[in-house]
Parts: sequence; structure tokens; C-alpha cells
Amino acid sequence: MKFGPVPLDKSEGAILAHAVDAGERRLRKAHVLAKDDIDALRAAGVAEVIAAVLSPDDVGEDAAATRLAQALSFSGIEAKPAATGRVNLHATAAGVFKVDKAIVDAFNAVDPAVTIATLADLARVGDGQMVATVKIIPFAVPEEVVARAAAAVSGGAIFSVHAFRPHRVGMIQTVLPGLKASVLDKTVRITEARLVRSGSQLSGERRSAHDAAAVAAAIGAVAGDCDLVVVFGASAMCDPDDVIPAAIRMAGGEVLRAGMPVDPGNLLVLGRLADKPVLGAPGCARSPKENGFDWVLDRLVAGIDVAAADIAGMGVGGLLMEIPTRPQPREAANPALAARVYAVVLAAGRSSRMGGPNKLLALFDGRPLVRVTTERAMASRAAGTVVVTGHQADRVAASLAGLGVSLAANPHFAEGLSSSLKAGVAALPADAAGALVVLGDMPGVSVRDLDRLIEAFRAAGGTAIVRATHRGKRGNPVVLPRALFAEVATLEGDTGARHLVEAEGATVIDVEIGEAAFVDVDTPDAMARAGGVLQD
Repeated sequence: MKFGPVPLDKSEGAILAHAVDAGERRLRKAHVLAKDDIDALRAAGVAEVIAAVLSPDDVGEDAAATRLAQALSFSGIEAKPAATGRVNLHATAAGVFKVDKAIVDAFNAVDPAVTIATLADLARVGDGQMVATVKIIPFAVPEEVVARAAAAVSGGAIFSVHAFRPHRVGMIQTVLPGLKASVLDKTVRITEARLVRSGSQLSGERRSAHDAAAVAAAIGAVAGDCDLVVVFGASAMCDPDDVIPAAIRMAGGEVLRAGMPVDPGNLLVLGRLADKPVLGAPGCARSPKENGFDWVLDRLVAGIDVAAADIAGMGVGGLLMEIPTRPQPREAANPALAARVYAVVLAAGRSSRMGGPNKLLALFDGRPLVRVTTERAMASRAAGTVVVTGHQADRVAASLAGLGVSLAANPHFAEGLSSSLKAGVAALPADAAGALVVLGDMPGVSVRDLDRLIEAFRAAGGTAIVRATHRGKRGNPVVLPRALFAEVATLEGDTGARHLVEAEGATVIDVEIGEAAFVDVDTPDAMARAGGVLQD
């Protein structure tokens, strides 16, 4: 391939390196010049272009990227069609990503023109998340480079996604004087939220005295009805013979490791009872913030064995805690505000499919639907609620009288859903870490459903997209992290959050909430089936 200035009379078939104007036409970068392009450029007074001219043995960027992606061996991952010299690879299910660094390094050492970039080894990924990309740097590469790069990855599986397998988790909490029941209750809620990402759930919870014999008895009692046991101690483990490791042995199990080089998470205990893992949770696992407990739990529920040596190897990258002298700590000054989620109820639509009546004013048990939805949002764990109004704004506002909810007027509601989403997000306070977007016409979504979405968002550190699903299909509501608020402001037309949810590279967590994720009342028939009564 030759790259540089090319006289116009020798440029047919060349690939433009930069956009160039040809009169009223603009030829974009990577455009392959045809005869009519050259005529237009000549008429515009252009004498030469900066372009790439391929040699007979060159392979175009898209063809090269496709061939190299096909040469890779992987599982739990799908390759997307090539574009601009790039093939993106996405997880086909939520799980844990594993990568062979040696094979990736061997590929990237072949030639700077061919590259693979991946997520970190053993990273948690969401369904559909991009995990790797094959990128060809120039417009084309020689055939022999493609052949050598393909040979470099022929030695085995380069990467894979181990899908989460729903587990039944038995939970034990020990009790000491002074430990409030509210702390134990909160630990249950946070653990349930942590399990959401893998589709797992608690099979039961037991509370016992903080002594080895009592904990051993509790382990034996719950182990028969679960796939994994988690023990939260009222007092942190401080020795390999402390209460939790001693209880695992007393129950007939084996302690594989007591302590890990991850902070927070140092005081984790890894054991096994027959074929079931037993985890002594560190105190930090009572918090939704990521810690060493998450690393071990995610791998176990993804079917990846965790041995003592695996934990010993977690030290590099294992410093997760904040250090007071760090100039820009990640944690907010008030930890309670670190993952504040505000509900945004979209109630501005014209109900065009109803043929006249406003569906949001239909009565459910004598109350307008929009009021029912708003009350549920206000009763959830959301820090506040904003209702976006537009069509029949006065009537919608009147139906919410007495709730004290914040209203955001959308004068552009006729332009489509995006205008309401933008108005709602723009009305959120500065401390909003996420926006729980709730459609006003979904009467089946409960307070508990909203709480599960919020807790899943918090358990993921407040940075992931969380969406409601049913049987693997995407639905509503959805939680959008603050990092996407700027992108919300760029949406146009009848486009909602789905465009952002499906954006490449976004981490997405799915929460199964049942049929409520799809049941809306857009038509009179749907309204009747849902039990609503339309008003004039």
C-alpha cells in the first residue's frame, strides 16, 4: 500500500485519507474514489488528494478484520460485522470474561497494523457488552501480515465469557449484643441486590450466636437447600482459627484460604463443604460497593473454580479502597449520596393510540394511572421523583395534587419520547447518580420492582445501566447512570433510553421482574385487560 499525495488522474480506486469537498458534494474519509468523484473534484479545482493506493497483495481493512476475527477461538461471545476496519466482539450472556494474555500479546506483536484490545481478565460483563475489538490501523495490510497474525492465535481459546448460572444461596448472620437488627436486615437487602446480576437468589437466611458450634450447626442446616453458603460474622475474622473458619471445619468442611490480598475484602474466608463453596464474608460485603467478596462470588456463580492460589494472585489490582491522601477520592463527601437514584416518571405523551382519552388519567381502583405510578415511585428507595408533563399538563398535574412531587414541563412533547427523557433528566438535582426512568403507563410495575432495580444499580457501584427484563427480553423501567446524562441531551425524535442501553461498551445489568416489564396500556383493549377505566 502506498500512502500520500496522489495526482487526480491516477486516483481512481484510491481510498481517501481525509474528507474533501468536490463542489457541493463532500467525499468522506475512507471513500473509494470512482470516476464521477474524480470528475467532480477536477471541476472543483482539486489537483491531487491524500489517499491510500492498495497493492495487489493488500487486504482491505474490513476484510482483514473479518478474517482475523474468524481465526480467533472463543466462546460465549459473538463477533459483529466489520466496519471501519474494526470487528467488535460482545458477550452473549452476563458473566465473567476470561482472556489468555499470552495469545493476545503474541497477536499484537505481529505488526502494529493489526491489534486486539480486550477487557481485563476475569472482568464482570453484562449481556451484550463489548468485551474485545479487533482493529486494523491502516486502510489495508499485506496478505502475509494477515496470515502471520492468524497463525499467532491458532494455539487455543483466546477468550471466553463464562455465563452466570443462577444459584440458590444460603445466608447465615451471626449476632452479638449491640448489633442492631436493622444492620442485619440491610445486609439481606444488599446481598439480594448483589445476587440479581447473576439471576441468583437467597434460599433462606438464618441468624445464630457468634460461636463456632452455633455457626457450624447453621451451615449444616442451610447447606442441603442451596448451592453456596455465605456467612456474615458479627465480628470480623482475625485469625485462621476464628469463629467462621473454625465453624466450617466443625461442620465437616475444609478451609481453603482465610484472608485475601484485596482491600476492601481482606478478611474473606473461602471454604468448601463437600461440593459446595462456603464463603465467610468480609465486613465490607455489607456495603454495595465493589470489594473482594464480589470478585470471588462472581467467579463461583459463573462456574469458575476459585482455589487458594487464585486468591493469592489477586493482589495486583486489588487495592480498591480509598486512601485519605489521594487527591481525587472516588467516594463522595457524604457516602449516603454516592449512589442516589431519582425516579423520572414520563407522563407527557399524547396517548395517540387511544383515539382520544388520555391513558394516564384512566382510573385504577378509583385513582388516575399517573398518580398510581407516581405514588409507587415515591414509595420506592428513590431519593426523589420528577414527573414530566406535556399533553394535558394541567389535568395531569391536578391528578397529582397533594403528593408534593416535582413537575418538569416539556413544551416539546409532540417531538417524541426523547424530549420528555431530556426534560426529566435535566430537572434532576446535582447529587443524582442515576435516573430511574419509569413509563407512566405500566400499571404492573410494583414498588418492589423499582427497589430491585435501584439496589442492583447501587450494588454495581452506580455506574452500570440497569434494565427490567422478562424471560431475557428487554423491557422497562431502566436506570441510567449519570455518565450517560450528557448523551441523553443529544437524543432526538421518538427515541427513548433503549438507544443508550444498546450503545456499544455500556455495562448493562438485567433484572427479571416478570410480565410487568412489558405490560403497558397503549390501546383501549390493553387498558381493559389491565383493569383500567378510561375517562373523557
